[in-house]
Amino acid sequence: MLPGTSPIGELADVDPRAIPSDLLQSGKPVVLRGLVANWPMVQASRGPAEASVAYLRGFERADAPPVVATVGPPEIGGRFFYNDDLSGFNFRQEHVPLGVALKTLLKYAQQDTSPAIYIGSTTIDTWLPGFRERNDLTIPGAEPLASIWIGNRTRIAAHQDVPDNLACVVAGRRRVTLFPPDQLRNLYIGPLDHTPAGQPISLVDFAAPDYERFPRFREAQAHALTAVLEPGDAVLIPSLWWHHMEALEDFNVLVNYWWRQTPAWMDTPMNALMLAIMTVRDLPPEQRANWEDVFRHYVFQPGEATADHIPEGARRVLSPLDETQARSLRARLLQRLNR
Repeated sequence: MLPGTSPIGELADVDPRAIPSDLLQSGKPVVLRGLVANWPMVQASRGPAEASVAYLRGFERADAPPVVATVGPPEIGGRFFYNDDLSGFNFRQEHVPLGVALKTLLKYAQQDTSPAIYIGSTTIDTWLPGFRERNDLTIPGAEPLASIWIGNRTRIAAHQDVPDNLACVVAGRRRVTLFPPDQLRNLYIGPLDHTPAGQPISLVDFAAPDYERFPRFREAQAHALTAVLEPGDAVLIPSLWWHHMEALEDFNVLVNYWWRQTPAWMDTPMNALMLAIMTVRDLPPEQRANWEDVFRHYVFQPGEATADHIPEGARRVLSPLDETQARSLRARLLQRLNR
């Protein structure tokens, strides 16, 4: 556990059938103790790991495609990361049936030394049909993507996601450490386009921070929030909050819900960032400053001066976008990019 962190705020007795919308849209993280304690999966997890595995396998789809299992040698200490020069990674990925992965986790749970095994972001409805009929939450005003994460003692480096995230521990325990989005510069984020699992990650090892190499990380720690989640507990991780996840038992299962507070047709801002790096970042300083003003005018601080002088019917992309306009704009961008 990192020193100098503060606890995440907590609530208890929140009705899982009626989670308040203002809580989910607050933009603030919160631990919801016991939110899913009544799920049958959580009840099964209070016994030996074999009971949890048996419960999961009761929903296993016989003709399901293999899951992606991330596997690292014992010496990585559960930390899935890069190799020494960041040219590759310290793990491999295997495609195996879910049942085989679960049996393997049980086998290694009985041994003192074991490889790190992680089955990440597996869509529940695809691999475990029927699970959500007995174990599910309602997210008001959203149709979230529900995923399951299964593994042993693993550490997932601090990263951020665009969607809001409600993560529910249903077997084992997890320590979650959060940082506000504005701690970007203090977390020493690695490459944007070469990542262990899709999202850029902090290069700091939270188990042994190297303050000589990463001195600003001390400032990040001063803003860090943390909690240990027991089976049945959940944590709300708002959009773009950095989160480090550590599984603390030999067998752990987490169910999470992702959703965005924007229409489904809106693209991810990460694409805009990558395009800006390609087209704006390396301009001469004066030109870059001019474009900063352009972005401020049209994107970050639009107001009356932006488009009020244009007849409403002629504003096109300067008017509020809808799905049809977004589709047309995307096609135009693709045509330009592929020229």
